[in-house]
Amino acid sequence: MDHASPYIWAKPGWPVFTLRQDALTGPLSRARLAQGTVLGLAHALGLERHPEILQDIWVAEAMATAGIEGEKLDLEAVRSSVLRKMGVGKPRASPRNVDGLVDVMDDATRNFGGRLTHARLSNWQAALFPTGRSGLARIEVGKYRTGADPMQIVSGRPGKEKVHYTAPPSARVQAEMTRFLAWFRDSAPGGKISIDGLVRAAIVHLWFEAIHPFEDGNGRIGRALCDMALAQDVNAALRIISLSRQLHENRSQYYDQLNAAGRGGLDVTDWAVWFAGQFEEACKNSASIIRAAVAKAHFWQAAPEMNERQKKVVRKLLDAGPGGFEGGMSAGKYANITGASKATATRDLSDLIEKGVLEISGQGRGTRYWIAGTAVAAD
Repeated sequence: MDHASPYIWAKPGWPVFTLRQDALTGPLSRARLAQGTVLGLAHALGLERHPEILQDIWVAEAMATAGIEGEKLDLEAVRSSVLRKMGVGKPRASPRNVDGLVDVMDDATRNFGGRLTHARLSNWQAALFPTGRSGLARIEVGKYRTGADPMQIVSGRPGKEKVHYTAPPSARVQAEMTRFLAWFRDSAPGGKISIDGLVRAAIVHLWFEAIHPFEDGNGRIGRALCDMALAQDVNAALRIISLSRQLHENRSQYYDQLNAAGRGGLDVTDWAVWFAGQFEEACKNSASIIRAAVAKAHFWQAAPEMNERQKKVVRKLLDAGPGGFEGGMSAGKYANITGASKATATRDLSDLIEKGVLEISGQGRGTRYWIAGTAVAAD
């Protein structure tokens, strides 16, 4: 493809990226402050002693990175696979593709110090597609793409497709990936190339997606590489910052930013600034999750005696957060959740009010119950 191509990989000088440091200073400072806050909270809490928090974050990340690609995984299957990987409890069997995704995410972070190679990346991609198929289509797995047809990112109905991006020809992939892997090695902390760790993660993602080396699975692997780069940055196998969850929440903007960067010049400042902002928000969200977990822990330490029905309902209310349980708890919902009779539900709820666990709002059929101190006006 000639230099008139709109794509970044065809620009003269590729892949030597440039950055405007003055534009990055503020976004990086804010991102690092948010990162320091969440790492400090994790240390203060002793997060390694709270596997349930780590489990929830990991499950949400796995669901999100698949969801970005339009794949909706079964929540309980993902949770079971994560529990298996964490060695917690007795999880049930989960589908091979779910286990494969969780295995990739685990290897990227737990083994962040390991060498990144062609074979390792190919193994990751094979793990995502254990049947050799993506949906109904048979694809190349465990190796870079070799097809003669252009690798394109396309949307729209057949006959009215819109091409968002065209990757380098398959014949170039091996050489492109060799250059990428050499840079990944040399730019790691302590390596030959000095670069801020967050900027490095942003470039890692953009560069990998620009090459698009596999027939399928590039997005999930690219985000796993982000996680690996970020773990290398802090020199710790922590999975407490939900970057994929943040990107999923801003999925349209995420695609737009990647598309703009993939069609832009070699100055990737705008992409790095946007990425730093998403990382900042991901850190803030993780900090909120950890604070909520701390609040729950304090709640249960001080909680009065409750029967198992009451504990189950209170736990659901705490998990939902203020106003999050479909407009509060009612006697009918309580009965449905616990299997209790309406009379027993009303009696249990009244007991929780007397004990100061719940408070009440509304009247008659509009009566709702909330964790004390979190009441929201009833409809």
